[in-house]
Parts: sequence; structure tokens; C-alpha cells
Amino acid sequence: MSEETNGSADPSAKENKQPGINILGQYIKDLSFENPRAPASLRSAGSNPNLQVNFNVHAQGAGENAYEVLLKIEADAKSDDGSLYALELVYAGVFRLKDLPEQAVKPVLFIECPALLFPFARRLIADLTREGGFPPLLLDPIDFAALFRQRMAQEQAQAKAEPAVQ
Repeated sequence: MSEETNGSADPSAKENKQPGINILGQYIKDLSFENPRAPASLRSAGSNPNLQVNFNVHAQGAGENAYEVLLKIEADAKSDDGSLYALELVYAGVFRLKDLPEQAVKPVLFIECPALLFPFARRLIADLTREGGFPPLLLDPIDFAALFRQRMAQEQAQAKAEPAVQ
């Protein structure tokens, strides 16, 4: 006995839509590396070297069910002698979210999407600092879920602190 299919979808499959995330593209949106004291900074890091790294995540609509997620990372290396290097990277991706419940969109945009982008941004930063004449800056993994929870708690605290508009 043989079975045939005519390419039509099972009617019950329409009811069982699976949520999904597709990466439509990823790219460097902005990039800057400054080595203001070169070549002197390459001979000696100076005394008291200090590195400060900051990062942020932004998301905005980019079409129907598509969102651009920006991962901004800044690294500033200084010593008592002055600036060693300054790096700024905005690494972005466009994601299509399919069949997600409304309450899941924001966590996906601020947790899952930057987690998918981070390894690529991390590699770029390591390569840039190495090509700039310094040891590669290998960023530690980032817990985007903890940062999202912290951000939501701050927003709730601000909302409670603001007087209600009547």
C-alpha cells in the first residue's frame, strides 16, 4: 500500500504554529579604534593600566515581524601616562520573530538575540585590539538574562516613583 501527499498542509498544523527566530543578517553598524599614543603605547603600557568595558543592547522595529538588535560595546584602556586605546563597536543583527506570544517578544529581543550576536562581536574586538598592537581583549560571556531582569526591575521602580497622570 502506498501513500500520496498533494503538498497541502495538515489543517491541524495551522493550529500548532511553532515560534521561531530567524537571523536575516548581521553586520558591523559602527566601528572605531583609536590608538592615540602610538607608537609609544606599543613599547610600554605605562604604569597602572586600567581597562573599562561598557555594553548596551537596543532593539527597534525593522519591518513586519522583523527587528534590528544593536549590541554596543565600548572599551577604554588607560594608564597613568594617558589613553592606550579606545574601541567602540556597534554590532547589529536583523531578526524575524515568528509566532511568538506578545509577552515573549521583549525578552527574546534583549536576551536571545544579543546572545546570538555576542560571539561574533567578541571575536571582532579580540582581532581589533590585537591588530592595534595590544594583547587581544577577550571579553567574558555576558549574562543577558540577568541584565534584562535588572533592567525590568529598574523600569518598574521608575514607574512606581513617577506620580500617576490623571
